[in-house]
Amino acid sequence: MALRAYFEGLAGEVGYMTLIDSVKEHNFLAGLTDAQANKVIALSEEVAFPENQLILSAREQSRYFYLVLEGSVAIEVSTRAYVVCIQALGPGEAFGWSALLEHHDTMFQVRARENCRALRIDAADLAQALRNDRELAVEILSRALKLAAERVLGTEARLGELCGVRVPKRLAEIRPGPGLKPNL
Repeated sequence: MALRAYFEGLAGEVGYMTLIDSVKEHNFLAGLTDAQANKVIALSEEVAFPENQLILSAREQSRYFYLVLEGSVAIEVSTRAYVVCIQALGPGEAFGWSALLEHHDTMFQVRARENCRALRIDAADLAQALRNDRELAVEILSRALKLAAERVLGTEARLGELCGVRVPKRLAEIRPGPGLKPNL
């Protein structure tokens, strides 16, 4: 269901503007102009994932960019023998930034840690909107670059922990997920 239709369906219960405003306050969208946020929201649809569902697979091209609304997801590296959680993300955070790059495979897999809801944005639709609005493009791509940098820092911190290396304070503040778990 398109997000705008979803909001319109709930308008009588909570109020249309209240819901739109709450989505605009998502960390990734916060600070965009109303017109810019509305463009992104119009491209979005709400999706739900049950606990433990694989959302993105490693080594595949992602078609979607996600904004977490409720629940949490784990950014993971997986082998046949084990899975390492690199970072856990919750409401207000985003994942799937590699979908914004043409012909780029994902490095990590993303799994729902619990039941969660997210906004899913089709990368091809977003790319078209960014080509048509250079100011929006600068805002979205700058934010996506920050996400990529956070993943690199999270990976550095997690690898440091696993190798027994003292992790600098700036890396220790990145929230890694819960250790190794068997890959069943």
